[in-house]
Amino acid sequence: MYAESADPWHLQARWYEQRKYAITTALLPYPRYRHAFEPGCSVGVLTEKLLDRCDHVTSTDISVGALDATHRRLLARGMRDRVTLLRGSLDQPWPAGPFDLVVLSELCYYLQPELLREVLDREVPRLGPAATVVAAHWRHRVQEYPMAGDRANDIIGATPGLHHLGVYRDADVVIDVFDRGGGASVASRTAVPGA
Repeated sequence: MYAESADPWHLQARWYEQRKYAITTALLPYPRYRHAFEPGCSVGVLTEKLLDRCDHVTSTDISVGALDATHRRLLARGMRDRVTLLRGSLDQPWPAGPFDLVVLSELCYYLQPELLREVLDREVPRLGPAATVVAAHWRHRVQEYPMAGDRANDIIGATPGLHHLGVYRDADVVIDVFDRGGGASVASRTAVPGA
């Protein structure tokens, strides 16, 4: 796919994608993160947007073509030094981190439900006590995917140690945000009176 097109999913140009990324980042409970982990980075459009909120991002993809496209995108924008690019898949052991943000965007429905459960049970306990996990997935059924996005987010939400902070859901996408720090609201975290 990546050999035939620089952006096979049209992530840069499609309004649906731009809107989804804006909603995803707007749901994050903290204004700034030190180190995010983004498995399945594709051509790096979301990676670039995460750098507005993160000091550093570690991004992975199984496709060398996708990693090359991300490298070129970040280099052209003068951001390459703030991103670690690694070849790998979600079900492999995650990089060491430490990560205070994990972005699971349009990825988890590629795994069988049992494998996703195994990965999350192995990796989420390794995250720091205040880490945020955001999960954004397409809601429509795709024949080739083992599950739909709603099911993927339900599995993520059932992970021990994750607390649900919020959700955005429409006919096309579901975006859930979780944390490991007890689930306090953004108002409580920032001492808004009355929270």
